[in-house]
Parts: sequence; structure tokens; C-alpha cells
Amino acid sequence: MQPESESPMRIVIVGGGTSGWMTAAALSKVLRGRYPITLVESDDIGTIGVGEATIPMIQLFNRMVELDEDDFMRKTQGTFKLGIEFVNWGRLGDRYLHGFGTIGQDTWTVDFHQYWLKQYLAGKAKDLDAYSINTAACLKNKFMRPKLDMPKSPLSQIAYAFHFDAALYARYLRDFSEARNVKRIEGKITEVEKNDSGSRVTAVKLASGERVAGDFFIDCSGMRAILIEGAMQAGFEDWQHWLPCDRAAAVPCSSAPVLLPYTRATARDAGWQWRIPLQHRIGNGHVYSSRYMSDDEAVGTLLANLDGQPLADPRMIKFVPGRRREAWKGNVLSIGLAAGFLEPLESTSIHLVQMGIAHLLTFFPSDGFQEPEIAEYNRTIQREYEWVRDFIILHYKATERDDTPFWNYCRTMEVPETLTQRMELFRNHGRVFREGNELFTKVSWLQVMHGQRIQPQSYHPLVDVLPELDIDKYLAEVSGVIEACADYMPTHAQFIADHCAAAQKI
Repeated sequence: MQPESESPMRIVIVGGGTSGWMTAAALSKVLRGRYPITLVESDDIGTIGVGEATIPMIQLFNRMVELDEDDFMRKTQGTFKLGIEFVNWGRLGDRYLHGFGTIGQDTWTVDFHQYWLKQYLAGKAKDLDAYSINTAACLKNKFMRPKLDMPKSPLSQIAYAFHFDAALYARYLRDFSEARNVKRIEGKITEVEKNDSGSRVTAVKLASGERVAGDFFIDCSGMRAILIEGAMQAGFEDWQHWLPCDRAAAVPCSSAPVLLPYTRATARDAGWQWRIPLQHRIGNGHVYSSRYMSDDEAVGTLLANLDGQPLADPRMIKFVPGRRREAWKGNVLSIGLAAGFLEPLESTSIHLVQMGIAHLLTFFPSDGFQEPEIAEYNRTIQREYEWVRDFIILHYKATERDDTPFWNYCRTMEVPETLTQRMELFRNHGRVFREGNELFTKVSWLQVMHGQRIQPQSYHPLVDVLPELDIDKYLAEVSGVIEACADYMPTHAQFIADHCAAAQKI
């Protein structure tokens, strides 16, 4: 940080929405007024708004900014999320759950799932759902927060995230940020000023004629990438050959009778459809490839598969999957969709915003903007995006579907070598490895590979050290305790009614 005698570095955030206001909330909390923060956004420019489902890592963000969880849920019409249900991905008619948290209990030499795998391959074990409190609760539409005072019970292992209205979430964080002296300026940017060498942005000019100067600019302008691409030309790495979907149609509908504690992703002929339950409505969208399906067909499929009456006209979104080659260039750092786009199949959009913020704090600059820190930030963000990319590609590649041209392409396409190696390790002996601090755990990889019919030829050889009767007894004990715990939990709807129901249905 700069010496006390120097003028504080002026931070300008370009763009609001989820990424802009998450960034403003985090910086205003952590920096404690040391640096002036201005956020520029236009009321005339909408946001994508598909990031309504999250993963458990968001709790770290909420704790960092000290949000009250019940208040946050009420004000965003939020519900709880224990995982994602995938329908029709391996084959038509298939269903499986990717639940958060743990599976079983690791008490012996190798991972729990290896003991399960031996008996499952022999037809002597239940499916994975029976060995996780999260997936067991999903199947019964139950929810409660973990009981940390019961460390030996599966009830202490409940891992959860949230569904919420993205517009209400941005509004909530805006109120939080403005209360901590973030200055909001409304207006549409018409010009970006740079220094004489073109290496830095110095100001943005608005349609009103107002000029907003700064020292450090954070681009949260979404896919428009006004600063990082428009001004700094950071470049873009296109991943559409691995992730062929390039469009989405989104529409809210009225609520269903049962409030599910999970997101649903249903594979369609040329993509997939999301279902996100909120307190006041259900968010729906159809992600698809324009090479294999027309916009009219996509909208028709979406509207034919809603749980209730549509509450608005479908909104169309075009995108290119990939990442910015330099997420940080000069004095411009990009966060959210300005830094890259990965479809919301595993609800990672808000997580990638959160990671951008976390790594920004790690490499927070002096006014000199040193290249080693910028280069390391870019390498770190690249790894974050590639880890998520490979996990999403897995869902498309690991399929037996051959009923449409889209699925034939996905099933036969070449994938990154990093993903091929993971799939082959699992096929041999059910081995799952996690690279460094990558987002998705071994349990996540296990559930998707198993759920999409990648069947190992065998199991870890050290499993045979334990007598088979002992394995059977242990598996039965684990599944029995988990079922009893899931029965004990209140319904998802009842928990919300008791703790965080919104004041009104809007």
C-alpha cells in the first residue's frame, strides 16, 4: 500500500449487477474507507441475470462481508441448495444427483467410495445417493443447517448454497456498499480515455458529459468488456469447440407445489434446461447450440417444459464460452463476464466472480502496478477457469446419447488432455484426484462420472485388505444412519417458513 502521505489510489468499478456490487461490497468492507471507490452503471443496460444458483463457497464471501444469512435470504427471495439433479445426461431417462459435501466416512486406508465401488460392481451396494446426507435430503425435499454441535453425526456435514433473485442480490449488495461509502454514478459510458502510451486507462466519460477519473479500474461490464477488451485489447480464448452451446433463452414461471432444495439441469436435444426454485417464482432457462437448434425451437422447448405459467416473455442471451487471455492488463482488472463466460451448468458464475475478488485482494496493487503480480494473477485466474471448464466439458463428453446430432458431436469430440487423463484413471480403478486447490472436489468428480455411466473396470486393490463382511456391515451402517438423519430434518419449505421467509411474494 502507498505511504500515508500520498493520495489514495482511486478505484473505479465499471458496471453493476452481481459482479460489480459483489466487488464493491468486498472492497468497501476490506479496505475500510482507505481508498475511494466509485461504481459507474447505467440503468438502461440490463444484466445477464442467470447467476441465481450458487455453490457452498459463497458462504465464505458472505462471512467476509459479514452478511446476516436470514436477512439476505428474505431480501433476495432465496432458497437453499444441497446440490444439482441431472436428468437425461448419460442416457434418456437417467437421473442422478451431484450433491455438495461428503460421501460416506473415510476411516480406512483408501477413500470411502472405493469400498462402496467394490460392492457396487458386485451388485451388493446401494447407489451413491444413499451414502451422502446431502443427496439423501434432496430425495426427501428436506433441509436444515448443519448441527455443528454433533460432530459425529451426518447432520454436522450438511453443505449448502443458495438460490436467489440475482437482481435483488445486486440491490442488497448495493445498499450494503453505499452504506460503506461506495459512490454510485448512473450513466452510460461513451468514451474511455487512456494515457499517452496507451498502457493505462485514465478516465471514462459518460453520455451526460461527466468524466470519472481513476487510478485502478475494475471492469464488471459483462460481455461488453468495455475496458479490458474495448480499451486494453486483452484478447479472448474461445472454447466453443469443447462447449458448443452459445445461446440461452430465460423465463421465470410461477412456483410449483413442492419447494425443492436443489437445482435441476435437464438435457435437451441440443443443450440443457435449468430450473431454479425461489420463494416467489421458478427461474428457468434453455442453454443450447445455435448450430443444432433454432431460436424458435429453443423457446418452444423451454415454454413446453415449465412447472407453472410464464411470468414474462423469454429473454434471449448470446454468448461465446471462453476466457480473457489477460484478465488483468495494465491498470484494468476484469471480473465476472468481462473476464470470461462458462455456462451455468454447475452454478459457477458467481463463484468465478468471488475468486476474481479473492485473488485481487491477494495481489492488491500499489499504484505502480508491478508486472510480476499481474502475471501471477493472470496465471491463477487461468487455472481457475480451466479447472471449471474441464468439469463442465465432462458432462457433455461422458454420455452414451446418440439420438441427436448435438449429442453425437459431444460424445465423439476431442477434449483437453487434462480431462482425458482424469476419465481414464477413473475407468481403470475408480481413482479420482484433485489438482491443487481446484474448485471441484473428488466427490464432485466421482458423482458426475458415475452418474454419467463411466464405470470403472475394478477398484483400488487395497480394498481387499478388509474382509467383505466388514465392508458390507459398514456400508449398511452408513446408509442407515444417513436415512435416519434425513428423516429427522424438516422440509425445505418448513425451514424457510420458520427462519427466513420473505416479507412478501413479489
